Amino acid sequence: MRSVRNGVCAVAAGLATGLCASALSLCFAGTAHADVVASWQSIPAPPPPALKPVTVTDPAHTALLLLDFDTNTCNEKERPNCVASLPHVAELLHEARDANLMTIYSLTSTGTLAAVPPVIAAKGDETVVQSGVDKFFNTNLEAALKARGIQTVIVTGTVAHGAVLYTASAAALRGFKVVVPVDGMSSKEPFGELSAAWIMANAPAGVSKNITLTRSGMIQFPH
Repeated sequence: MRSVRNGVCAVAAGLATGLCASALSLCFAGTAHADVVASWQSIPAPPPPALKPVTVTDPAHTALLLLDFDTNTCNEKERPNCVASLPHVAELLHEARDANLMTIYSLTSTGTLAAVPPVIAAKGDETVVQSGVDKFFNTNLEAALKARGIQTVIVTGTVAHGAVLYTASAAALRGFKVVVPVDGMSSKEPFGELSAAWIMANAPAGVSKNITLTRSGMIQFPH
C-alpha cells in the first residue's frame, strides 16, 4: 500500500513540475518575443524641463566653464547647433569677465586651445583642462575650483549629452551648485540636447537638486 501511495505522490510531483516548467517556458517565450526597442517608438517625448532665472550674487565664488568648443566640430557642417549657441556663450563670457568670474576651458583628448572659436577665444590666463566627457576625471579641475573657493559653476559646451551632461553631473555630485543655460549647450542632433536636459532635471536627487536649467538671457550678473 505504501509503495502505491509513494508512486502516486511521485506522479503528482512530476505533473506539478511539468506544469511549472511549461508556465515558465511560456513566460520566457513571451519575454523573448517582446521587442523593447520597438516599444520605444510609442513613447511620447517628455515636455521640456522648466527653466528658472538665475542671479549671480557671489561672482568671486562662481566660475564659467566652456567645454570642448572646437572649430573642427563646432561648424555649420558638423554641428550647426553649436555654431548657433556661440553668440549666447560669447555674451555669457563677456558678462563673466566683466564680473571677474573664474573662467575655465576644457579640450577634448585631441583638441587644442587654438581651435576654440574666435568669438569665445581664451585670453591665455584661464585654467585649461583636457579629458574625456567628465572633465573632473584625471584633471586638476576640482583642485582649481576649490583653490578659488568656487561654489557655483555655469556650464556651457558641446556635446550636451557628453561633456555638458557628465561634467555638470560630476560637479553636482561633488557639492557644487550647477547652472546650465540650455542655449549654451549643443549636440549634433537636437534629441541629444533634450535628453541631456531631461536627465539633469530628473536625475536622482544627488544630481538634480544641485542643477538649475536656465537660458543665457535669464542669468543676471552684478554690474
